[in-house]
Amino acid sequence: MAKPVSSIPAEILEQYERLVATIPGVPRKGATVPYTSVNGNMFSYLGKEGTLALRLPPDAREEFLATYETSPTMAYGRVQKEYVDVPGWLLADTAQLTAWFVASHAYTSALKPKATARKKAAD
Repeated sequence: MAKPVSSIPAEILEQYERLVATIPGVPRKGATVPYTSVNGNMFSYLGKEGTLALRLPPDAREEFLATYETSPTMAYGRVQKEYVDVPGWLLADTAQLTAWFVASHAYTSALKPKATARKKAAD
């Protein structure tokens, strides 16, 4: 059975990989929808078209939206209240985006851990 492959362009995946590598020990997860999470809470992901969504606390979120003239992330016709869309040119600028990525990780690390589904052991 073939492994699912992302439809996101390789260049964008490489840019995301560089960003994720700025925080040691944070793995990139997801085959078709790449994402990062901490304590079961997602804090970034690449949408189907390759737009990076970043989870930020309220003050940082407002600053990010104003500074980069972007918008909250929409998914399935709904606003994802804690996420912002990262402009493509900013994803390509790892040095400039790193502080926001670190802030996203710090914010999400402080959230209540989510319970994860555990696979039942075979008898």
